[in-house]
Amino acid sequence: MNRFGKGLLVFALMVVVAMAFRVSWNALRDVASATGADKTAALLYPFVVDGLMALALVATLVLTDEARRFALRVLAAYTLASLVLNYVHGLVPELHGGSVDWGRLADWDPANWALVLLATSLPVGSIYFGSDLVAKVLHHRPVEPANAAKTTETTVNRSTPDLGESIPALVAPVTARPALPASVPVDLVKRIEPVPVRAVAAESARPRAATGRVPDAARTPRPVRTAGELLDEARSVTSDWPIGDLTAEGIRKAVHTSAAKARVLRETLRTERADGPAKAVA
Repeated sequence: MNRFGKGLLVFALMVVVAMAFRVSWNALRDVASATGADKTAALLYPFVVDGLMALALVATLVLTDEARRFALRVLAAYTLASLVLNYVHGLVPELHGGSVDWGRLADWDPANWALVLLATSLPVGSIYFGSDLVAKVLHHRPVEPANAAKTTETTVNRSTPDLGESIPALVAPVTARPALPASVPVDLVKRIEPVPVRAVAAESARPRAATGRVPDAARTPRPVRTAGELLDEARSVTSDWPIGDLTAEGIRKAVHTSAAKARVLRETLRTERADGPAKAVA
C-alpha cells in the first residue's frame, strides 16, 4: 500500500473512533451525573475512561515484553468498564433524562454499590495507570535492528569455540632401553641414555598464517635416536674420514647431536679404527 492509501486508512480510522467516542460520551456523561458529578465533571468524565483506553492502545504499540503486557491489561480493564457503564445506561431509562436519584444506578442494592464503586474509581485509576504508562513510554529505549544484529553476532562469536584449534596430544615417555648391536661398547651404552619424548601438539588441519619467527620452545623436537642408531649414522658419515679428522666437533656437526654424545662417538669410532676393520665390521 502506498503512502496515500495508508493516510486514507488512518483518516477513516480516526473518523470511526471519533463517532464511537461521541456515542460512548453520552452514556458516560449521564452515569457521571448520576454518581454526583457536576456539569463540568460530567462533561470531562468520558475523556477519563475512553481517553485512557486510547493512551493504553498507543502504549501497546511502543512498549515491549512485560511493559506491553501491562498496557494490554489496562486497555482490557478500561474497555470492559466502559462497556459495563454503557450497558447500564441502556438499561436505566431514567439516566437519559437525569431524573434518577443520585447514586442510584440499579434497583438491587449490591449491584448498585458495585456500579457506583466502578464509576467513581475509574478517574482515580486513570491517574495511576495513565501516569505509569506515560513513564514506561518515556523510559523505553528501543533496540535498533543494526545494534541487535551486532550484539547477536558478538555473542555468537564469543560463545562458539574455535573447532580448528589443535589439541595437545600426549605421548607416553620412553622408559625401555632399546636393543643395541653387539659391537657397541658397554661404556657407550651406559653414557648414552635415551631422552624421554616430550608432549607435542597435534598438527591442525587448518593452515595458519605466518606470524613471524617461531620460538624455540614452540618448535617440534627432532625425533630421538637411540644410541645404536646414532652410532650407525656416525659410522656411515665418517666412513671415509681419516682418523685424524675424527674430532668431537666434526662428529657433532655431521650427525647433529650434543657435544657430550659427540665425544663418546669419537672415542668409539677411534677405538674401532684402532682395533682394525675386521672388528669394526663385526
